Amino acid sequence: MPVSRASELVDRALAAAGVPPDNAALQRDLLLDAEMRGIASHGLLRLPRLVERIGNGVADPLTRGQHEWTAPGFLKVDGEQGLGPVVAQAAIDALLDRAATQGVAVAAIANSNHIGMLGFYADRVAEAGRCLIAFSTSEALVHPWGGRRAMIGTNPIAIGLPTGDGIFMMDTATSIVSMGEIHDHADRGTPIPLGWALDGDGNPTTDAAAARSGAIAPFGGPKGYALGLAFELMLTALAGSSIGREVKGTLDSTKRCTKADLFIVIDQPLAPVAAFVEMLRQETPAEGFDHVRIPGERGRDLRRRALADGINIADVTWSRLQDLAAPASIIED
Repeated sequence: MPVSRASELVDRALAAAGVPPDNAALQRDLLLDAEMRGIASHGLLRLPRLVERIGNGVADPLTRGQHEWTAPGFLKVDGEQGLGPVVAQAAIDALLDRAATQGVAVAAIANSNHIGMLGFYADRVAEAGRCLIAFSTSEALVHPWGGRRAMIGTNPIAIGLPTGDGIFMMDTATSIVSMGEIHDHADRGTPIPLGWALDGDGNPTTDAAAARSGAIAPFGGPKGYALGLAFELMLTALAGSSIGREVKGTLDSTKRCTKADLFIVIDQPLAPVAAFVEMLRQETPAEGFDHVRIPGERGRDLRRRALADGINIADVTWSRLQDLAAPASIIED
């Protein structure tokens, strides 16, 4: 379906939930950007739960968070249970201003809702000519290396920077996949690859529905586990948020969100690195590959294609989105 059609439905659903136009536009853009880049796990399937959270009083559609500069380059943010992208973008805007004079500025955020795809923010900052390193924690969804139950978050990292003739952006979780991707497979009724997750009893499974109550594997075995744990310890210590199995609010509709987010903005003169990026693209590909890809490029290609040709939304997600709109505004298939 055309992106404009999906965008209209999201706007109506958020307006019906009491989200002001500016905040709604940011939340909509985040969800649609993920959908267009082929990351359905962070796309429109997130909207029904968000609306429920607003209705249940655990997501505030109005606030942009409270800011306190505890050092010249360090911003402590109380998200006041605001919408994740609204609180995150307000913090990033403050960092961009401060980094212009300090060179580097950092924000640690607690008490904010799910901020979605970190690459969304990395792209925006890189396009503004600055560097961004972004981190987030989640509910305990990943089993430690050698363990059988979920103990730490998926804890993603994104990095964005201008290269000299474009931008570079990478965005990856420290789990082998996100729980949102597990949910997307469950909604579509498709199995997951063996090795992605354990079921609720700690046994390997290809059943996406069973994996939802189990644990996701860390990517790269012990290395992904080490990175995920390091990020969780750092973010929790800086933001003063909950940790491990005490983190709530990213996968339910009733609990206050207690995860942490961290943004680092760097505003310094940058040497161009575009020539090396192009050298990578031109490298002779290995057997089974048609070319060498740069992280983030596939998502940008999919986004361009989606803007031209539309997006493919799972039937169950589309049905849920229609239900969020007022009866008079329901869009026919």
